[in-house]
Amino acid sequence: MKFGIVTFPGSNCDYDSYHAVADSLGLPAVYLWHKSTDLQGVDVVILPGGFSYGDYLRAGAIARFSPIMQEVATHARAGGPVLGICNGFQIACEAGLLPGALLRNANLQFVSDTVRIRVENADTMFTSRCEVGDVLRIPVAHGDGRFTADDNTLDRLEGEGRVVFRYVNEHGVPDAVANPNGSMRDIAGIISSEGNVLGLMPHPERAMEDLIGSADGRRIFESLLARVSA
Repeated sequence: MKFGIVTFPGSNCDYDSYHAVADSLGLPAVYLWHKSTDLQGVDVVILPGGFSYGDYLRAGAIARFSPIMQEVATHARAGGPVLGICNGFQIACEAGLLPGALLRNANLQFVSDTVRIRVENADTMFTSRCEVGDVLRIPVAHGDGRFTADDNTLDRLEGEGRVVFRYVNEHGVPDAVANPNGSMRDIAGIISSEGNVLGLMPHPERAMEDLIGSADGRRIFESLLARVSA
């Protein structure tokens, strides 16, 4: 299974994503430049974290017009997996691959911390190595992570099982303190209606080794490996 990691001007987690795939998991990975129109035959596309185009205008709003995003959208429409992490989640929403928007954190401050997220749906290609209710410790680093949508969209996401991760406290329960950005309904990650595009604000690529605090992020990548390679 081959991963393609998109690099936009301002991306800063593309190398982290490459390390997670190539070094931690030993899988083939290539960088995909934002001006390219060739996905190089990859099976999985990662839209990494960072500040694409300096987050000017709105986080992810300019990156969605990069030539590579036309190819990513085609890949997604064909059922290809796309993993949008942090800024990649913002880009996926701006590009219409996922509903809703990521707005400024409720406290208007950048947050860099390790949070807990509860698995709400284990029947996805990104969570097949998890169980519902599992709590993962994953780092966050963002200033625009407040997931926002209208009530009808939120109800649809909940009803269709498309809320994949939710911020929780050490007891596995959502509360205002455990929510780092004020995200509606404590949502940390959602999936597309087709089940092949996942967006989440926490950084699983930064949680691949116990040495640096947590290896819980491996379960997301190993779930993909198990499902896509099957």
